[in-house]
Amino acid sequence: MKPLIKVGLTGGIAAGKSTVTTRWRKTGAATIDADDLAHEALTPGTPTHADVVKTFGKKILNADQTINRRALGKIVFEDERKRLALNQIIHPYVHKAVTKTLTQWEQDGQVAVGVVSIPLLYEVGEENSFDFVVTVACSEQTQVARLTSKGLSKAQARARIRAQWPLPTKMDRADFVIWNDGLLQVLEQQAAIIWETIKETGHAARKAPQN
Repeated sequence: MKPLIKVGLTGGIAAGKSTVTTRWRKTGAATIDADDLAHEALTPGTPTHADVVKTFGKKILNADQTINRRALGKIVFEDERKRLALNQIIHPYVHKAVTKTLTQWEQDGQVAVGVVSIPLLYEVGEENSFDFVVTVACSEQTQVARLTSKGLSKAQARARIRAQWPLPTKMDRADFVIWNDGLLQVLEQQAAIIWETIKETGHAARKAPQN
């Protein structure tokens, strides 16, 4: 039984990580989305939900006690300390859930390649948890255009971009980069090449542990 190949997928906000994840899932990858886990952590009745409400107040709640993510986002992207406070609540939950799933996949031996989409992979120091890291990137102009098309102002879009490491830094540190500033077909071609490369090189090309 071959060990599980672990791939960390990261990049800038609105760069196209979800599109790459979907494409790889169709190709046979088992995938985990850290954003989905973060949303799960905000579910009413969970300890993380209670901690978030305690930290940011009941003003972030909808009538049904769910957290209004847009209201919460407005708070944390306008104040660095509050954004870090939110990450300190959510990240341990996400980390535990990801670790549990990867461990289960390894024990079952049924998954050859596991992909974990983590927007803040570098920011939270997770890069050495993976055999390969892939960064999806595009120009800031494209990021702003995509975010404003979803209803954010340009100022809000740039605040979210600034909340992450600069994309050139993530690109420099990645094993592979997918540049997504144009046609969907171009992104899919890059994703296909990188996917095949990861499968072919496999464990022989695993990164050496870093101290």
